[in-house]
Amino acid sequence: TATPQGPGGQPHPEDEEQNVKLTEILELLVAAGYFRARIKGLSPFDKVVGGMTWCITTCNFDVDVDLLFQENSTIGQKIALSEKIVSVLPRMKCPHQLEPHQIQGMDFIHIFPVVQWLVKRAIETKEEMGDYIRSYSVSQFQKTYSLPEDDDFIKRKEKAIKTVVDLSEVYKPRRKYKRHQGAEELLDEESRIHATLLEYGRRYGFSRQSETEKAEDKKTALAAGLSATEKADAHEEDELRAAEEQRIQSLMTKMTAMANEESRLTASSVGQIVGLCSAEIKQIVSEYAEKQSELSTEESPEKLGTSQLHRRKVISLNKQIVQKTKHLEELRANHTSLQARYNEAKKTLTELKTYSEKLDKEQAALEKIESKADPSILQNLRALVAMNENLKSQEQEFKAHCREEMTRLQQEIENLKAERAPHGDEKTLSSGEPPGTLTSAMTHDDDLDRRYNMEKEKLYKIRLLQARRNREIAILHRKIDEVPSRAELIQYQKRFIELYRQISAVHKETKQFFTLYNTLDDKKVYLEKEVRTFMKRKWLSSQQAMASPAARDQFLRQMEQIVEGIKQSRMKMEKKKQENKMRRDQLNDQYLELLEKQRLYFKTVKEFKEEGRKNEMLLSKVKAKAS
Repeated sequence: TATPQGPGGQPHPEDEEQNVKLTEILELLVAAGYFRARIKGLSPFDKVVGGMTWCITTCNFDVDVDLLFQENSTIGQKIALSEKIVSVLPRMKCPHQLEPHQIQGMDFIHIFPVVQWLVKRAIETKEEMGDYIRSYSVSQFQKTYSLPEDDDFIKRKEKAIKTVVDLSEVYKPRRKYKRHQGAEELLDEESRIHATLLEYGRRYGFSRQSETEKAEDKKTALAAGLSATEKADAHEEDELRAAEEQRIQSLMTKMTAMANEESRLTASSVGQIVGLCSAEIKQIVSEYAEKQSELSTEESPEKLGTSQLHRRKVISLNKQIVQKTKHLEELRANHTSLQARYNEAKKTLTELKTYSEKLDKEQAALEKIESKADPSILQNLRALVAMNENLKSQEQEFKAHCREEMTRLQQEIENLKAERAPHGDEKTLSSGEPPGTLTSAMTHDDDLDRRYNMEKEKLYKIRLLQARRNREIAILHRKIDEVPSRAELIQYQKRFIELYRQISAVHKETKQFFTLYNTLDDKKVYLEKEVRTFMKRKWLSSQQAMASPAARDQFLRQMEQIVEGIKQSRMKMEKKKQENKMRRDQLNDQYLELLEKQRLYFKTVKEFKEEGRKNEMLLSKVKAKAS
């Protein structure tokens, strides 16, 4: 297309600035990563709108646009797309104002700051989400693949964990002493800390140096010739160390006294021991003797020999091993049973979850179908279904009652048959009973048959009523299915609009072809006519024109008349062209008015849909309150 020019034939300065801004916008979009802006076949509107949509979606905001690309959109489509883009900008807190007609009219001077801000925001969003996307990619990679270092780590992981657990179990703190319950309470925090550490066999305070180290320190001090102040500091340190040792010894004495108290047996413990069986008494006595010997050994180890002390320790350790082994077997058996119960419970939980998810899906599908249906028809259908279920339950109850009644009647019939037997008759007659008893029995049988036929006829009528209700329910189902839902109507409307647009486009193209053909045909007819006339006159007059000067002048006048006729034909065609141009301008004005009406229609439809949605929400709230 040619660039608009001013009165002097030069381009407008504003158009030059628009082109400069368009170039800057495309460069910004390409630098941000939107490489579709390089495609030369796309129009500037498609490039700019596509770039703005790409920036908005990159910033994690939604834009209601068609997924499929559509070239050469109409003005209404461009305005609708521009309105959707402009409606998103306030939610993104864009500091620049932009109107839909500015995007549709390609006002790049006002579009440039918005695109510049969107590109900046998109780059910031990419930087913020880069680490997250990278970590997500790494996690997705690790779900399917693994590196050799990871495989080695997984192989060594279980063994390393087991080793760490074993080491922590072996070297964990173990309590060796315990304070007496009646001992005096420690008031200062430092004493309580030292007492707690001593219970676990740890001593903290001044370091205990060996005699050789002290002697060496004294020799070094004498050799170096310490001053009187340094000697006084050393003496003060020795005194503090002695006081610390004395306090630790006092704490240990209280703990040792507590251990001696625990080694004695109280009267209650003796009574409990006596109450046990003899085998357990022997075992407890032996354990008590061993503990007593161990305590005596700990108190005075110098009185026992090394071999005897070692033997007692070995026996004690063997007994502990046996006890721990039994305890381990019990724990293993308990663990096996608990594992089986856990697997069974887990399987049951999985089945229940699957069934629950299935029920949730079916319930959601039913609620979705129920929300689309007409409430009045749905309520009527519910009443009919409830009636049908009630009739079915009544039918089942009536069948059960009929079976019971039939069983009872059959039993009575059997009893009557037994009474009506020949020997029964003889016995009755011989016993002197009245002969009218047989007649009363027959009357009772007839009564039972009549009641049975009445109940059978009643059952038949109930079945006919049930069949009639089922037919009515089926008819209502068919009527409900025949009425299209709102979603189907919207889908039909969209399809009809698409077909209308396709037909309109084909009709417009065909009309243009017809117009072009008629124009070219008229042009051809005029040219052929002019050529034939011109050649004929030229051929006839050229021979005579060369004969004399008068004939030559007449030939020139004829040529001027031909030229004048051509000019008149040209003026007629120009006049016809002006008329067609005026008609085209009128049609264009009508077309713009129709586009404005179309835009107003789309806006009204959008508002109507919003009001319809609000109406449905209010109706649902009213129904919820009513229910």
